[in-house]
Amino acid sequence: MSAEGTWDLTVSTPIGGIEAVAEFHREDGVLVGATHGAGEDVPLSDVVLDGDRLTWRQAITRPLRLNLAFAVTIDGDALAGTSRAGRLPASKVTGERRTLRAGTGH
Repeated sequence: MSAEGTWDLTVSTPIGGIEAVAEFHREDGVLVGATHGAGEDVPLSDVVLDGDRLTWRQAITRPLRLNLAFAVTIDGDALAGTSRAGRLPASKVTGERRTLRAGTGH
């Protein structure tokens, strides 16, 4: 299963839904990524793809300063799983991979 590409994510938190964009690509054979949302661009750490299971960590400062751990399962161009911030309850994560439209050249 490939994680590479641009993903539109929704994280359902106790304070409401948070939307972000995650981008994954390979550098020297290693899967790396970053997320963009809430006015922040955040590099990802510990990105691991094991079969269809993708995990990563990231630190955010908005809306709160948190260290998040994501664990999702990829199914084609969709993903679903959870995001966890320390001892707080897990938040549901869903996402859809952006696909290129024919004729756009991108």
